Amino acid sequence: MEKPKVVLGISGGIAAYKACELLRRLTESGHDVRVVPTASALQFVGEATWSALSGNPASTEVWESVHEVPHVRIGQAADLVVVAPATADMLAKAAHGIADDLLTNTLLTARCPVIFAPAMHTEMWEHPATQENVATLRRRGAVVIEPAVGRLTGVDTGKGRLPEPGEIFDVCRRVLARGAAGAEQDMAGLHVVVSAGGTREPLDPVRFIGNRSSGKQGYALARTAVARGARVTLVAANTTGLPDPAGVDVLPVGTAVQLREAVLKAAADADAVVMAAAVADFRPARYAEGKIKKQEGVEPEPIALVRNPDVLAEISADRARAGQVIVGFAAETDDVLANGRAKLARKRCDLLVVNEVGERRTFGSEENEAVVLGADGSETPVPFGPKEALADTVWDLVRARIR
Repeated sequence: MEKPKVVLGISGGIAAYKACELLRRLTESGHDVRVVPTASALQFVGEATWSALSGNPASTEVWESVHEVPHVRIGQAADLVVVAPATADMLAKAAHGIADDLLTNTLLTARCPVIFAPAMHTEMWEHPATQENVATLRRRGAVVIEPAVGRLTGVDTGKGRLPEPGEIFDVCRRVLARGAAGAEQDMAGLHVVVSAGGTREPLDPVRFIGNRSSGKQGYALARTAVARGARVTLVAANTTGLPDPAGVDVLPVGTAVQLREAVLKAAADADAVVMAAAVADFRPARYAEGKIKKQEGVEPEPIALVRNPDVLAEISADRARAGQVIVGFAAETDDVLANGRAKLARKRCDLLVVNEVGERRTFGSEENEAVVLGADGSETPVPFGPKEALADTVWDLVRARIR
């Protein structure tokens, strides 16, 4: 089979060196990559590096190999164009159709999915001009990944850092996997909220009541939504060890009460909320300020529990906006579908993803199997496979229900 053709555009920012890792991941996973750096980008990483890592000549000038009409042919032949890093200048040119070099010409001729991974200082990212350019590109169907928060050039810290290359690669992989559908970006313009992980309810400074949820299904939902063009807020409960998905605003939380607060705030302008997190039903009635000590010959006191807020039922009953779609998850160990239907009726959400769980099932794995129940009586089985496949099915069903 012919290798997918990817154009990797590099614009002139210090984060250009990180694109070398993205290029390596693309080539090693079987993609035919052609690098198109701007003149400014070559001030950071030289042409020889791009050519050596890609195995193809790095195309830099409109006037090179003129008989091949590179300013038209490169974009026409591509299955995907990804610009990483994308500077404020590059986003402005792309939004306004300026074609003053080979990369901007390529962007105008491409009819495949286009991904921008911005990297710049916080003030530049937050400037109204940049935000308007980003909105324009997203409205046209491009995927503009939200930049990460972290260390920038020099001593500055804030939003504007290039997401990790592995996470950008994951977005590229998901967009390519959708093929022609990836070019449509069917979730562009939507804001979705996803909760992931498992809450922990503290007993004392060193102990807690928790669960086995890894957060991988919620992270798969976040990644697939980004690849389909959505703006994603991820409320992550104790997901240490999972890298932040590229293009996602991550809100870390610990307890069920903290998760409720974060979800309610994020859901205020959301088109859909997917509650994939395993939220503890109960918490200790009393928190011990000091570590609970074991005493010889004395049995420990029973732990009294109180109910946690039912976040799924609350947001389903009192929706932040008309037409908002609410999705819940039900992890069951027996009578899976019967318990799932009962929970769907009780929670009053639109969709409920029901799966069987156990010590060696679902938790922590890369695969999942489920049935998605609809409030309209529908049942959509999802066979055993990658969690991203289940995520795409969930978003298909959500998209069909958004007014």
